[in-house]
Amino acid sequence: MNHPNELSNVEKIKQLVDYLNLQRNAYYNENSPNISDAEYDRIFDELVELEKQTGFILSNSPTQTVGYTPISELPKVKHPVPLLSLDKTKQVQDLISFAGKQPVLFMLKLDGLTTKLVYENGTLVEASTRGDGEIGELITHNIPAYVDVPLSIPYKGRLVIVGESFIPTHDFERLKETLRDGKGEPYKNGRNLASGSVRSLDPANCAGRCLHFMPFNVLEGLDSPFLFPDSRAMKISSLFDYGFQPCPYIAANHPLTSELVNQYIERLTDLAGKKHLPIDGIVMIFDSLDYSKNCGRTGHHYKDGLAFKFEDETYETTLRNIEWTPTRFGEIAPVGVFDPVEIDGCSVSRATLHNLTFIKELELVPGCRISVSKRNMIIPHIEENLERGHYVDAVPPVCPCCGSQTRIYQRKGNDGRLIETVHCDNPNCDSQIRKRFTHFVGKKAMNIEGLSETTLEKFLTLGYLQTFPDIYHLNEHQEEILQLEGFGKKSFERLWNSITSSRNTTFVRFLVSMDIPMVGRTKSRILDTVFHGSLQEFFDAASGDYDFTQLDDFGDTLNQNIHDWFSDENNLILWHELQKELIFEERKEMNTMMKENVFTGCTIVATGKLAHFTRDEINSKILELGAKAGSSVTKKTDYLICGEKAGSKLAKAQSLGIKILSEDEFLEMIA
Repeated sequence: MNHPNELSNVEKIKQLVDYLNLQRNAYYNENSPNISDAEYDRIFDELVELEKQTGFILSNSPTQTVGYTPISELPKVKHPVPLLSLDKTKQVQDLISFAGKQPVLFMLKLDGLTTKLVYENGTLVEASTRGDGEIGELITHNIPAYVDVPLSIPYKGRLVIVGESFIPTHDFERLKETLRDGKGEPYKNGRNLASGSVRSLDPANCAGRCLHFMPFNVLEGLDSPFLFPDSRAMKISSLFDYGFQPCPYIAANHPLTSELVNQYIERLTDLAGKKHLPIDGIVMIFDSLDYSKNCGRTGHHYKDGLAFKFEDETYETTLRNIEWTPTRFGEIAPVGVFDPVEIDGCSVSRATLHNLTFIKELELVPGCRISVSKRNMIIPHIEENLERGHYVDAVPPVCPCCGSQTRIYQRKGNDGRLIETVHCDNPNCDSQIRKRFTHFVGKKAMNIEGLSETTLEKFLTLGYLQTFPDIYHLNEHQEEILQLEGFGKKSFERLWNSITSSRNTTFVRFLVSMDIPMVGRTKSRILDTVFHGSLQEFFDAASGDYDFTQLDDFGDTLNQNIHDWFSDENNLILWHELQKELIFEERKEMNTMMKENVFTGCTIVATGKLAHFTRDEINSKILELGAKAGSSVTKKTDYLICGEKAGSKLAKAQSLGIKILSEDEFLEMIA
């Protein structure tokens, strides 16, 4: 090493610390000193003088005596300003919509343990973990083992900063060869090792683990409006002056585009690779601190930023059971039950297993270790079986509800693969009947409040209900119902009023309630338009040889489903008998919104969570505009309306070059 010259005092201190520690290692650990004791002492004294002049002292400085006295437990620390997370996305378009016209910073999302440091009068007085955001753990005793945390700084006010504790990727690769976790297993990732080291009761366990700290936020301090204006970037970058290495970021002041955002992500990702920084995404956050304060928060995250995740995080757990539940169409759906894991602040213990093919391919059996994620941060999903090779037949021999023998059906999936599903062929299976009734009274169908699945099960068991029309004669059992637990005169009146109100219905609600496979609200609206709201016209077509594939988004399977349904005698009886109980509203033709507009004749698909519409409401609005509400993105799609947490539809629309609108842009265009 060349002796430091003409460097800033902070840089001189860093180089002297590195140099002296190198010599200490050679002297104490390798028994092979490189310099004389006199030379070591001279450089040591120079370091002491610089530390006195600047007030800057590194945690691994040889001038500090590192005491590793074990403590029995980690005290708890309350965070006056909660250390919450950020909402997440996997779509670039979400970042653009979120930023709007505000200046933002793109920062690395470090993969470690969030840590808070508190300095008073230039001295580190407290270090703690984030914990649950409100309460963390005191880890001040482990800070001297860090590579780059100043124990003393020249800033004499109160300074509270938040950052990430982590182990560089190349250091982890070296350390994992010899270190073992509490179960005697090798550490699977650097985050686990960093977390275990930082929260160790014995500081000696933390030493030599190459722990680093990178601040990404200033909670208190540096408040001078002259030195630090209303800019997050200014505050973060000023931490360089106090010996910290702030998290790398890119400031973006101009309007964002997909191309620009992808460039920022690529540049930051490349930088992380060069610096051996462990990351699992990118954070975009508003630069204006005043604007950030006005964004508010939820119980889980602040609303002034958005985390762009590279991939779904996985968590290890143990599969305990596979539950099989009959659906209203007879398929028996498998659900995996596993030891709870916390994902994005929520406890998750169940996930669909889709079908028998999925179970066989993963060789899932109770007791195996599995990895679990929340796909697109929404839907729990079992990603992998970590203990394959023990599979045994998982098919239930009989229906768990009615005891009828099960059968395995085979069909081709969208990708041409053979899919196996388990079915109960008993049409009188109690579970199937109960779920069909539940669908019939649901909001999208007849919308009858007060008939929960539990209440329906009770009425079915007591024989009050046999078919759907029986619902409209429940008043005949009023006296018996009033004797049931949970029912009084007022609750029955509310139920009967809801039943009576549902008699006034529409073509769409009636068709949805019939539960023809694959005919939901969207398809029912199309049929309503094609057959002019006439149930008789639709019946003639469905019971005849009408080719429904001539309609947009109606394929061969759906065409066959409709004709099959109307070829069943029981369904025909239900179709005609139920209409006798109902009054159909006169169909209103689309009016004012149907006037020529930019969307007339277009196909529009909506995806993600919308702020101003439910899915049904946005589809209704699209139809009012004289456009078609599509359910999937194809080459024929003209626009994609994108809400939060958009999934594969957004990616497909981008690949096809389809015009993408935020919800606000859509509202502006129809204003």
